[in-house]
Amino acid sequence: MDFNLTKEQQMIRQEVRNFAQKEIAPRAEEINRSGEYPYDIIEQMADIGLMGIPFSEEYGGMGSDWVSMHLCLEEISRADAALGGLLDVTTSVVAQEIDAFGTEAQKKKWLVPLAQGKEIGAFGLTEPDSGSDAGALQTTAELKDGEWVLNGTKQFITNIGLDNASVMLVAARVIDGDNTGTISTFIVPKNAPGLKLGDRYRKIAWHHSATHEVFLSDCRIPEENLLGDPKRGFAQHLTVLETGRISVASMAVGVAQACMDEALKYAKGRKQFGRPIFEFQGIQFKLADMAVGIELARNQYLKAAWLKDQGKPHAFEASAAKLFATEMAEKAASDAVSIHGGYGLMEEYPVSRYYRGAKILQIVEGTSEIQRLIIGRTLTRK
Repeated sequence: MDFNLTKEQQMIRQEVRNFAQKEIAPRAEEINRSGEYPYDIIEQMADIGLMGIPFSEEYGGMGSDWVSMHLCLEEISRADAALGGLLDVTTSVVAQEIDAFGTEAQKKKWLVPLAQGKEIGAFGLTEPDSGSDAGALQTTAELKDGEWVLNGTKQFITNIGLDNASVMLVAARVIDGDNTGTISTFIVPKNAPGLKLGDRYRKIAWHHSATHEVFLSDCRIPEENLLGDPKRGFAQHLTVLETGRISVASMAVGVAQACMDEALKYAKGRKQFGRPIFEFQGIQFKLADMAVGIELARNQYLKAAWLKDQGKPHAFEASAAKLFATEMAEKAASDAVSIHGGYGLMEEYPVSRYYRGAKILQIVEGTSEIQRLIIGRTLTRK
């Protein structure tokens, strides 16, 4: 068993770490506070190839692997988790589903600009009455005169509010003869007739993440925008969400590492009772628990990503990584605030931002409760 990263993986991680700490971290508080979308940073992310790491060069990617992709997600999220979320949705979910299930024409039209970072993707699964129970979605798709006509409402749609967001993958229940009731996946351009954005959500964190409700009212798209097997659209979504869970785990590790960095720096510099608080056992225990949790979570997401690269089953490993890493990150953020004391509640200290955003990671790409259900089901098959 070899835990060493390849030279290429080490090089990619170091390049992204340097970029994230130089270009993103110094501005993270500012852009979160203002809520303005950092288009210049997104453009720089595209310039260094972040959106296309695991895809072939033929389709605008780097031709690398999913281990490298998740190492990069950790480093981006260590600087700013919301930008990690943008990368997760665009690459790990939307671009991957087109790459895995799209036709050659669909890949050339939609995957290439996504992999190059020229355009950003969104994922339309969640609805007002179907969150964790995603199979209960009510959005419909009916084939009429050579076009699919979609009707329904999607909510909590990340990225769709960005000016450079061009496409949303939509899961819808088909009204079409023998296929009626099956869930299929559709490639829906943002400028499609009948697609309208709702108001921008006001969140407790990630203020510069473009999250909106989306209304589909007789939204018309070409017949060829059906993605993959019409009878397996929901299964396709579940496949890419496994990768999304690895991605969120790597993001959580990045957040936890940032918490550790700040807490350790503060503990070494803050003095009470005549000595640095790092010398007190209670503080060292919190930091030790952080270090152990980060190491275990990082190993788990890397294992899951490696299994994916090998084409091996990884449902258990992906859910285990997501569950453990996100709950670990929330505790790390809480402990980092505690180590800072009263200063941890002040917005000028990064740990307050980490604390507010850590909870989001336990909810996106399947809640902790859903991960436990998935893990429980895998036990019966072992």
